[in-house]
Amino acid sequence: MAKRPPLPVVPEFVRSDPSMWEAIHADPSVPLDRAVVRQIINDQRRLSRRWLYPVARVLSRVVVAVVSVIKRVLPFRWMPLRVMDALCVWFLRHFVSPSAVDLLIRHFVVETNLVNFIIRNTPVDMAPVTLRPTALSGLGDQAVVEHDINVYDVLIALDKVRVERREALDFTHLDIPRLDAERHVRRVIRLDIQTALCFMNIPFSMALTVEEYRRAVHSMRFDDSFLEILTSVTGDDTFRAWKVGALSLWMDSNVDVPQMVYRHALVCEYAHAHLVKLAGGEYPRDTAATFD
Repeated sequence: MAKRPPLPVVPEFVRSDPSMWEAIHADPSVPLDRAVVRQIINDQRRLSRRWLYPVARVLSRVVVAVVSVIKRVLPFRWMPLRVMDALCVWFLRHFVSPSAVDLLIRHFVVETNLVNFIIRNTPVDMAPVTLRPTALSGLGDQAVVEHDINVYDVLIALDKVRVERREALDFTHLDIPRLDAERHVRRVIRLDIQTALCFMNIPFSMALTVEEYRRAVHSMRFDDSFLEILTSVTGDDTFRAWKVGALSLWMDSNVDVPQMVYRHALVCEYAHAHLVKLAGGEYPRDTAATFD
């Protein structure tokens, strides 16, 4: 009986050990500029993100919870806002990676661009906001507080007008200026942005009153509201895809604030990138970015 010929060897098409980071960077559904995506990935791959962040996250929540409880008995400002600003800027300058600082400054500009887009494309009686820091020093002078207040001001102003689709949209001032994260300053350590947010949340909770802190935290629950407003104004349902179910009527400040801030920043980046696409016909892909 004749022997059967050996079966042909089928080549293995499954690539072993694929890189999660490479896949994230290549993901065509992410609307962000690839230079910004690379900055975010590099920040997430820092040793501090892997080893220090889990500890800092718990520490931050515990300390802020204790501060919140004590402040209900001693309801006054434990730290002047100017001291909080100076402390946070000093911390960012000496202990946080320049790329993380760059992303943080960028967020203030991105959110201001979103707020101003809504102001320019609705009949709201409100002047465009001016909070567009381009340098690390610009994060002082109560920039964090002003950044939250701008969200409330535009939402309250919108109550008096009809939010509806506009045929001729005004896409002016969606640019991101050149940012100065003070890369020339020697860092003691280069923390990632999430670990840095955990530490900065502590003086933030001390400097603000209980109601101010609650207002600041709750401002991030309006992300879905802004996405819905952008959908109404542009007529583009894409913005709804990035909703996270953060209902503005869900009033709870006992949350993981640094995590919420990080997610809030990503939502703003996605929405901003899509506006840039609507304005120019394509996602930004090659904006200049400096890496550590």
